[in-house]
Amino acid sequence: MRFWLGILSIIQRELEKLQSTTTENSHSAPMAIFGYPEIFFFTFTIILLSAVWRSRSWRKSSVPTNWPLVGMLPWLLRNFGRIHSSVTQLMNECGGTFEFKGPWFCNMGMLVTSDPANIHHIFSRNFSNYPKGPEFRKVFDVLGDGVINADFELWEFHRRTTQSFLSHAMFHTLLGRAVWGKVESGLLPVLDSFLERGVAVDLQDILQRFTFDNICKLVLDYDPQSLSIDLPYVPCEKAFDDAVQPLLHRYIVPESFWKLQKWLGVGKERKLMEACKAFDEFIYPHITFRDGEQKDDSKLLTAFRKAYEEKNIGSSRGLSVFLRDTALSLMFAGRDTTSTCLTWLFWLMAKNPLTETKIREEMESKLQLKEDKNWRFFSVEESGKLIYLHGALCESLRLFPPVGLQHKAPIAPDTLPSGNYLEPNTKVVVSFCSTGRMESVWGKDCLEFKPERWITPGGRTKHEPSYKFPAFNAGPRTCLGKELAFVQMKMVATTLIYHYNIQLVEDHPVIPSTSVVFNAKHGLKVRLSRRNV
Repeated sequence: MRFWLGILSIIQRELEKLQSTTTENSHSAPMAIFGYPEIFFFTFTIILLSAVWRSRSWRKSSVPTNWPLVGMLPWLLRNFGRIHSSVTQLMNECGGTFEFKGPWFCNMGMLVTSDPANIHHIFSRNFSNYPKGPEFRKVFDVLGDGVINADFELWEFHRRTTQSFLSHAMFHTLLGRAVWGKVESGLLPVLDSFLERGVAVDLQDILQRFTFDNICKLVLDYDPQSLSIDLPYVPCEKAFDDAVQPLLHRYIVPESFWKLQKWLGVGKERKLMEACKAFDEFIYPHITFRDGEQKDDSKLLTAFRKAYEEKNIGSSRGLSVFLRDTALSLMFAGRDTTSTCLTWLFWLMAKNPLTETKIREEMESKLQLKEDKNWRFFSVEESGKLIYLHGALCESLRLFPPVGLQHKAPIAPDTLPSGNYLEPNTKVVVSFCSTGRMESVWGKDCLEFKPERWITPGGRTKHEPSYKFPAFNAGPRTCLGKELAFVQMKMVATTLIYHYNIQLVEDHPVIPSTSVVFNAKHGLKVRLSRRNV
């Protein structure tokens, strides 16, 4: 109380000064307040602090209050550390769609939705009206002209080229060789070293290193060997973690604020700039083609180089920059989708041990991976037999989608199925995380980990529409590497489940991070013991 009385006394003194000034210059009284900007800032600060304090102390509803001047910014500041769960709570209370009002002097207003009908409308039915747009490219400028940022003709070019490569006759062989090679040379030796020393291991870090090495091999035809016994520091691999939090920060704060940070080279923008440097220093040496070098069509970037030269489509900044943007976007998608899903899968299985038992039984019956027999690698085609494991992976993706939100903006005016009218360029934030946790979408057991919900009565995989299960995006932009990701995750998951008992370290906090990628903020610390095989 003394604090507020002190602030009020300061404002009173300032108002008395203003009153004396306006008395002496009555003809300029209406403009006198502009000579005292401190009054505005004092008033703004009081409203903001009071709103944060009152919303914390009094309100039980998750719906933000629209305060004078500051709008709903106090709610955003108060909940920033748990933004995904707060938005989910808000979506459940408001029926899946909410209009957020920012401060009147900032362009922070947005429509937030997790309604599957709206997702279907935005991502499929009216797809052409909702490109990524200049605002999205501004936020994700680090990705340049890669597929994540691309729109229209450039996006179609990326998609056609990637699809052509993934359907190549040799691709499944290449994928299986890459995954099993890294399992044998990296994953098992590293985990065995932790087991023999009897120390805890951050399983999330191991999985991120695994997927980083794997996607680098597929995209750049180069294995950085970040997953080695000594766990070497690879700047590019760690740069992905350093980049994702500043990208969410750009969504939250006014554009002028993060641009000022970028110009000054401070705060979260400094971390992003350092990450960009690490990306460039790692990627550029591996995308340089020597004159006269024979083109190998089994390499992904060779396919993009060939298509770029033939179609003359891509970055106006030249071939090298275009290949860098292409590689980085694919690496972003390949590293985080798989490692995030597997991290949460093993956390969920530790909380639900019966699930692991059922997966072991499936491995024994479908792949003959029994405890009394030697471990063997299985083919891409055989991975399709693991129906229950597939359901467990889908549950992990439903509850913890690798990318928790998407940003869209309509070109032309539009009305969503929820009834919300959108002016052109209205910011629409789609919460994929909330969609997977809504009772109206998934039922009263929506927060439970139940792989069975993905299995039909006939024992086959149950498929859900992408607007209800948008873990791999939705509509025409659905990830082309979806099946690739499932194959890789099944290979890694079965390897770990067959060889080790995995136990969570007690008292180690496992919570989602505050970033655009839904990984575990403090990692996943576990202890390993060898199974009787």
